[in-house]
Amino acid sequence: MTKVFVYDHVRTPRGRGKKDGALHEVPSVRLAAKVLEAVRDRNGLDTSTVDDVIMGCVDPVMDAGAVIPKAAAFEASYSTRAPGMQISRFCASGLDAVNFGAAKIAQGADDIVIAGGVESMSRVGLGMSGGAWFMDPSVNLPAYFMPQGVSADLIATKYGFSRDDVDAYAVESQKRAANAWEKGYFKNSVVPVKDQNGLVILDRDEHMRPGTDMQALASLNPSFQMPGEMGGFEAVGIQAHPEIERINYVHHAGNSSGIVDGAAAVLIGSKAGGEAMGLKPRARIRAFANIGSDPALMLTGPVDVTEKLLKRADMKLSDIDLFELNEAFAAVVLRYCQAFDIPHDKINVNGGAIAMGHPLGATGAMILGTVLDELERRDLNTALVTLCIGAGMGTATIIERV
Repeated sequence: MTKVFVYDHVRTPRGRGKKDGALHEVPSVRLAAKVLEAVRDRNGLDTSTVDDVIMGCVDPVMDAGAVIPKAAAFEASYSTRAPGMQISRFCASGLDAVNFGAAKIAQGADDIVIAGGVESMSRVGLGMSGGAWFMDPSVNLPAYFMPQGVSADLIATKYGFSRDDVDAYAVESQKRAANAWEKGYFKNSVVPVKDQNGLVILDRDEHMRPGTDMQALASLNPSFQMPGEMGGFEAVGIQAHPEIERINYVHHAGNSSGIVDGAAAVLIGSKAGGEAMGLKPRARIRAFANIGSDPALMLTGPVDVTEKLLKRADMKLSDIDLFELNEAFAAVVLRYCQAFDIPHDKINVNGGAIAMGHPLGATGAMILGTVLDELERRDLNTALVTLCIGAGMGTATIIERV
């Protein structure tokens, strides 16, 4: 198998995913084009040699539809020889785009791939693409379908995480993200989004609330109690997990991932592909895996896929220097740390989606880049990147510096 290397990565800032957010007027295709332009220009790429552009997009409809990576390649003035493909595995789409590209390179089908993702959640609302999982009883009954927030509260209840536990985690995420921005940890990977006149629209993650404290979070009401109790979804959770008598509702907007706009791109390739373009590898993609997990808990897939991936890679937890787990909800990370006894100073060390937001299709590529930068900054070697996924799945990737 051909070894696969990471040569570069970039992302946009995350814009608040509302109509008053800074990136709301920027179409999805333009966000994607911005990161393609940055990857090309930073690395002097001859885009006629790019074998594929693969991007995750969870809701590829409206201005995010019609194979948005190919459309973005047109807008970014790439060679017409560069093809494009969009994929979706819900929240892991951006990481799976990288993994899919890596698989093609490992098999010798491609030499240079740009992979990543895009989501403009202020323009294309969450769930706009619909689907049987939401709407068809023949699917959502056996899947124990419920809103993800209710599943997060079910996890918190089952594994003993209190409101103080999840709020304290959220406060720390905000502090870590603010510190990372203040210290300039993201300066080499975040590319400003500019308008047609070259004026900067956004150059910093917009969703952050660095002044957040426990008192402020304590004033927020649980977000998912009404759909749980009034919508009947608590009964669905208890049916799947009868050991739970009632759900303790602890999640709210302050300890859950933010809805944002953003895009990311990761430049990967074979050794020969990189040498032909004069590129220096920064890391090797050592292994990756996917798994299906408990559909009612829904968000515990990172635990299951980590066990599968470490076994496949013939590695131990102690071989991993840093972990990066998407902060969909605070209880997701707390359960992961509980399951593997991971100290908090080894996971999400620069904050995560609770502070900076979760642009669904792009997040996986973003956090892979974040942890690669941190490995280099700390002169460490190996990281594991993972995300929970709707409908009960997990994706994970191990990278190793070279």
